[in-house]
Amino acid sequence: MSDKAAVIGTFDGVHLGHIAVLHKLKEEADNRGLTPIAITFDRHPLALIDPQRAPKAITSIPKKEELILRSGVLPIVIPFDEELRATSAEDWMLRLKREHDVRMLVVGYDTTFGCDGIAYSISDYKRLGERLGIEVIEAPFVPGISSSAIRKAIANGEIKEANDMLGRHFSLSGIVVAGNRLGRTIGYPTANIMPSPGIVVPANGVYAVKITLPDGKKRDAMVNIGVRPTIRRGNEKTVEAHIIDWNGDLYGKSVTLTFYSRLRDEIAFKSIDALRKQLDADRLEVMKSLRN
Repeated sequence: MSDKAAVIGTFDGVHLGHIAVLHKLKEEADNRGLTPIAITFDRHPLALIDPQRAPKAITSIPKKEELILRSGVLPIVIPFDEELRATSAEDWMLRLKREHDVRMLVVGYDTTFGCDGIAYSISDYKRLGERLGIEVIEAPFVPGISSSAIRKAIANGEIKEANDMLGRHFSLSGIVVAGNRLGRTIGYPTANIMPSPGIVVPANGVYAVKITLPDGKKRDAMVNIGVRPTIRRGNEKTVEAHIIDWNGDLYGKSVTLTFYSRLRDEIAFKSIDALRKQLDADRLEVMKSLRN
């Protein structure tokens, strides 16, 4: 096995701050002839420590692995369990050295690992590393970007702000399930999408998106998230995509919505005709937004 350079983190969203850390890791690893790896977890630590406070994820585990790999870093997902929770910072580093041949560790300004890590500074990790034979390097800091801020922006429907922090467009995957088929009666058939569990869903409203179909092709679409107040049948929140100039059967298949912009709030219209007129305007606005 080759010697490794490592970074540890939750990496939810793999945003621009994470990318800066991963690029630093790869640069330092390449300079030393080491293989760069990112140690991350199968769930947010709070899901074990305090489930009521555990946040929704920005990305699924497979998507997170894909994004880390794009940076030229090998992702390694480990279970965050009671054993790991009780592991000290010293034992963490020993485990990295013995199990993964880690010789260098990149540590972020706010990184803590180990049950006693809350009391550690970068200097403490460096001193511990010197004693254990692991070089510790401080990671770059990108101000104003965090997974928490991105989750909040998405939940508030602030898609542009979330996309700016991510450095890409936020995406949401799910399975197409049976709906009430009311959209087709007014000329706007929709795919009713059940998002992957545990992933943050944007605020209620209408969005311009690109939908990736099962065959990998991308189409323009407008998405309504909410309770459909004009034709409401219950209070269940739904995610419905009208795929522009496309017809086909997607039931039971997986699709991905890539969010570009938020058009408007969800509105209760006085009549179906008023809703249809607004959908006509939304369609034009979506096409204009996606062209730009």
